[in-house]
Amino acid sequence: MQQVDIDGVFLEVHHIPVAAGTQPTGAPLVFLHEGLGSVAMWRDWPASLCAASGRAGWVYSRQGYGRSSPVPDVRGQPREHADGTRSGRLQPDYMHREALHVLPRLLARLSVEQPVLIGHSDGGTIALLHAARHAVAACVVMAPHVMVEDISVQSIDAARQAYEGGTLRERLARYHDDVQVAFWQWNDVWLSPAFRGFDIRGEIGSITAPLLAIQGLDDPYGTMAQIDDIARAVPHARLLKLPTCGHSPHRDQPDAVNTAIAGFLATR
Repeated sequence: MQQVDIDGVFLEVHHIPVAAGTQPTGAPLVFLHEGLGSVAMWRDWPASLCAASGRAGWVYSRQGYGRSSPVPDVRGQPREHADGTRSGRLQPDYMHREALHVLPRLLARLSVEQPVLIGHSDGGTIALLHAARHAVAACVVMAPHVMVEDISVQSIDAARQAYEGGTLRERLARYHDDVQVAFWQWNDVWLSPAFRGFDIRGEIGSITAPLLAIQGLDDPYGTMAQIDDIARAVPHARLLKLPTCGHSPHRDQPDAVNTAIAGFLATR
């Protein structure tokens, strides 16, 4: 496992090279995981997409996830320290901070310029925010959140109940060094009253990079309004709405997703 130091926070990073003896066909793919994700939780899908698109890839776990550094005092009072690090509960701007503070520094450390961002759920939102301010070769988002819907809050509250009284904690513990940090940093901020006003539809209109937004028609965490509103803000965006598909298109419909993304990137 490789770790990269970003302002004293160590992030778990995994590199996916192109097949031996071949040259990459374009900018590398950088994968941005969901609210409970990590390098390991992507499983083998990033490698399959890299192979399908003929590109190298980078996968990393955000702070508090996977094998990355934990968030200190994750359920305590939010604090920002003199060195720029934070502790305590995540604040409503946590995805902005990842997109505009952490990700640019990580890309610089990896010597990656203008990548193709591949984001899922929270990672899709982070990808959109980064692409709105920084040059990228392209942006692919799956089940992103551009505003908070009641259906999202209801499903996240159900996840809390499954974590506290069901098997979710046990299942997640395989993928995170500190499962308490991984779960509560995400769940607490999403269920906080301050987060209900989260809305980036006015910010993403500055995206000029090619953009593909994918969502399952059976997604319990968001309606089609999420990607329809992306298309309204970014008229050149392409949309893919998948039937018989929930919140994780890359797991529910991997062949359709790989085909769509590889085709989208073929000329980019």
